[in-house]
Amino acid sequence: MNSAVAQEALGVAISAGVPVLLWGSPGTGKTSAVVALGEALGWPVETVIGSIREPSDFAGLPVVVGGSVHLSPPGWATRLCEAREGLLFLDELTTAPPAVQAAMLRVVLERVVGDTKLPPGVRVVAAANPPDEAADGWELAAPLANRLVHLDWPVDGKQIAKGLAVGFPRPVLAGIENPPNTAQAMAARAAVGAFLEVRPPLALQLPRSAADAGRGWPSPRSWEAVARLLAACEASHASEAARATLVEGAVGDGAALEFLAWLEHLDLQDPEAVLADPDSFVLPERSDRAFAVLTAVAAVAIADGGEQRWQQAWQVVARAAEGAPDVATLVARTLAGHRPAGAEVPEALMELAPVLRAAGLLRREVGR
Repeated sequence: MNSAVAQEALGVAISAGVPVLLWGSPGTGKTSAVVALGEALGWPVETVIGSIREPSDFAGLPVVVGGSVHLSPPGWATRLCEAREGLLFLDELTTAPPAVQAAMLRVVLERVVGDTKLPPGVRVVAAANPPDEAADGWELAAPLANRLVHLDWPVDGKQIAKGLAVGFPRPVLAGIENPPNTAQAMAARAAVGAFLEVRPPLALQLPRSAADAGRGWPSPRSWEAVARLLAACEASHASEAARATLVEGAVGDGAALEFLAWLEHLDLQDPEAVLADPDSFVLPERSDRAFAVLTAVAAVAIADGGEQRWQQAWQVVARAAEGAPDVATLVARTLAGHRPAGAEVPEALMELAPVLRAAGLLRREVGR
């Protein structure tokens, strides 16, 4: 991976709001890249160095207020809350002892410091040296590693030479100003769901060694991160190399190679286009494609919340029921459970009656 792809992948991960960890030897410019990215965005960057912190710096300091004990956030968290947006840069992660790494878990996953929740505009970036290159280095704990997308930070001698001579280029800000829309987000989730439908063993594969545990590995959490990253890649028109780098960084090499190969041949229909013209919908012959497009259609209709989209989704499901009754039943169950207030029972219901009766849904969920 070259430095341009790494910078693009970093920009997409920040855009998606997925915490990212930059791996690289000391002196390779990880910190400089994060600071430059913050300057380009006009965001404050709060650097927290793991080796000199205590668990209370993340869990909060107990303070008695009005007879009750509150966990007060440290100064860096207060400043980010006041700014409403910014980069929290967790540096030297592998020099943080296990107790400190454990305290970081809630910050990285739930974005909570003490009793204070960080604003949505605050993004988390971390950096680490490989444990054998870090001073008193520790392997990264598996629970913390699984909350991060791992990117190897390369050294490009020619780019460094050019930067020193004429100045370093502005960091890539892929997707920051163009977040994914609902259709892109739902299509990405449907694609990941369809893949795990055909390859369920890859939903969770626990690492077999401490070294593997400290990098990306498949879990429900990391697959959810993949969905968010795919949507951000689509919205920002990211390169195939950046997309592959991000998927690999989330779920590891093996699962990523299999997923990307499958995704290349998925050819998922745009759920917005399907809803706009339900009568022209043709059910894909492959079961995984059928699963992906129908679940995406249902998700977009539910996210819209209106009766028109809900009715259109029923039309799509009715057309699919003959060729894929199992998937149609699943989607019908989902739609029935999200009926808009006051929505009429769709005409397509009659075509789905046998399917819905078999699923036990006709009277309980979709009846008037």
